[in-house]
Amino acid sequence: MKYLKSKKYNNEFVKENMMGPNSMIILEKLLENVNFKSNMRVLDLGCGKGLTSIFLAKEYGVQVFAVDLWISASENYKRFKSMGLENQIIPIHADATELPFADEYFDAVISVDAYHYFGSNETYFDKYLSKLLKKDALIAIGIPGMKSEIHNRIPDKMKSYWEEEALATWNSCDWWKNLLLKSTSFEIKKIQEMDCFDDAWQAWLNTDNKFALEDRAMIKADNGEYMNLICIIGNKK
Repeated sequence: MKYLKSKKYNNEFVKENMMGPNSMIILEKLLENVNFKSNMRVLDLGCGKGLTSIFLAKEYGVQVFAVDLWISASENYKRFKSMGLENQIIPIHADATELPFADEYFDAVISVDAYHYFGSNETYFDKYLSKLLKKDALIAIGIPGMKSEIHNRIPDKMKSYWEEEALATWNSCDWWKNLLLKSTSFEIKKIQEMDCFDDAWQAWLNTDNKFALEDRAMIKADNGEYMNLICIIGNKK
């Protein structure tokens, strides 16, 4: 049975709080070969409505700092409190380039369906994020991407579905590898396509969220040809 951890959670609760492809499924796949210790401090960067933070706290017993720019800390705090996790997850409203933490504070950083918004450039990791991580800290990123670079040859059938702003941050595994190789502090362990694309997306498309309703036609048109999910695992040098 796939996604044994993710399936523990109330389906209606998860559907209500999804903001895109099921982040719990993505995170479970992302961390399937990763070990955590309960005393670790974990930065959940771009946590949305906190599903990934809840998953980290419940499944691994770690202390989570749940950071998001779009969802308020107060809203997320209510959600965490409803799950009995108000003392284990600290909700924070902050921009990814203005993170209010001490240097070398975190044992790990996790980012699901968010890192591409702020990290798809040569400066972000080294300038803003690296200093907050301890040496050898785990970096685990799950993001939407493309099977190959497509920006200059967008298929006609997809042009009406892919917004220019979103498409600018969707890149291939090779693109991300080339970008992160330029970093002085990111040690790459693995960059590869994830095999949970269909499951994560279908869970999202089955919700009544207005954005999910719009995405149904896009996924149908794509039909597995272009889009993917990308796993990036590394350590802070």
